[in-house]
Amino acid sequence: MNSRQYDLVIFDWDGTLMDSIAKIVTSLQSTAQELRIPIPTEESVRDIIGLSMQQVLPILFAGHQVLFDDILVGYKKHYLALETVPSPLFYGVDVLLKQLAEAGVTLAIATGKGRSGLERVLGVTGIGHYFAASRTADDAKSKPHPQMLQSLLTELEIPAHRAVMIGDSVLDLTMANNAGIHCIGVSYGAHAEAKLREQSPKAVVHCASQLLAHL
Repeated sequence: MNSRQYDLVIFDWDGTLMDSIAKIVTSLQSTAQELRIPIPTEESVRDIIGLSMQQVLPILFAGHQVLFDDILVGYKKHYLALETVPSPLFYGVDVLLKQLAEAGVTLAIATGKGRSGLERVLGVTGIGHYFAASRTADDAKSKPHPQMLQSLLTELEIPAHRAVMIGDSVLDLTMANNAGIHCIGVSYGAHAEAKLREQSPKAVVHCASQLLAHL
């Protein structure tokens, strides 16, 4: 990188860095089937990826409040069972992070995962050392509220115009818009390019290696 447009690049996790969307969908659907309640569609699950589980439950399982605790337990059980073979990073992610770090760009994460879940996958993937800070659903208000991004900007002392959010869902890009920072969509995760472009991102890319040209 001969020059850079941003001092801070903030990544979503699921569907942006890690190829885990299919496991999230399967885990929620398997839990519903096990509890004999209506099974959410793949599209409906993709639309909630990025929200905290406390927000997901009333959206996907309205009318089944008495089962919310059981749904949460079941989801974690099914997801961790699938994760005996860890979800991979998307192709090119490790190279991208290395290039950005070597160029002196500060990296951070803003995810709807819980803190323990994020720490687990950072350990499994071995990429935690690239990130200066992170925010999870346990640390701040859930997407698309801008609190995750605002608190990262404050902690890292980087102005909004020098930061960019990268994500695969409308929630990620809306959060960035709400925080007043640029955003870039990736089309290989939760939402397709057309849906991402409704949030007026700076760009939409189709693989991780294409991101560098926009940073």
